[in-house]
Amino acid sequence: MHPLFHYINRYTVISEEDFDKIKNYFIEKRLKRKDYFLQQNEVCKYLGFIVKGAMRKFYVDEKGVEHVVNLYVENWWAGDRESFVMLTPSIYNIDAYEDCELLLISREHTLKLRNESHAFNELTIKLDEKNTISTQKRITSSISLTAEKRYEEFADSHPDFIKRFPQHIIASYLGITKDTLSRVRVKMLRK
Repeated sequence: MHPLFHYINRYTVISEEDFDKIKNYFIEKRLKRKDYFLQQNEVCKYLGFIVKGAMRKFYVDEKGVEHVVNLYVENWWAGDRESFVMLTPSIYNIDAYEDCELLLISREHTLKLRNESHAFNELTIKLDEKNTISTQKRITSSISLTAEKRYEEFADSHPDFIKRFPQHIIASYLGITKDTLSRVRVKMLRK
C-alpha cells in the first residue's frame, strides 16, 4: 500500500476508497540533491509529503549566513506554512539534501479535501496541533536549555537525523556553532 495511506492511518482511519480520492489531488515530483523545492521570495504553492529523501529549510541572513529552520525526512511535510496559507513571498529556501520523491498538494486542493474527506480534515487538524506543540517546545528549548541539553533532546527525538545530516547542518538547526556541537558530542561520548 502507498506510504501516504500508511501515514494518514497513523492519525485517523481511512478507507482505501477514500484514499483513492485523496491521492488524486497530489502530484508526484522528484528532486535531485541540491535542487530547490522553494526559494526565497517565491510563494509556496505546494506542501510536499516526502516519500523518499531528506530536505532542509533555511534562510540566509544579511551577512550571507545560512540558518537552518527545519529538517525533513520520509513521512514529513515540507513547505512554508505562512507563505502557503497567506500566499505571500517566503523568506525561506527549501532544498533537497538527498534525492527526493515527493507528493505535492496545492492550497486549493488542501481546502477542497478538507471539505470532502473527513479523514483528510482530521489529519490536518492533528498535524496543526502537533506542529504547534513542536514549535512551542523548540522555542522553549532554544531560549532555556544549554547546547548540550538541546543536542541531547534532538538526538533522543530524531536519531535518524543524526545519521542523515552533517554536523554543520544540525548545529545550525540547534542554533549553535559546529565547534560547540563537536565539543558536546565528545563530552557525551565520554559519559
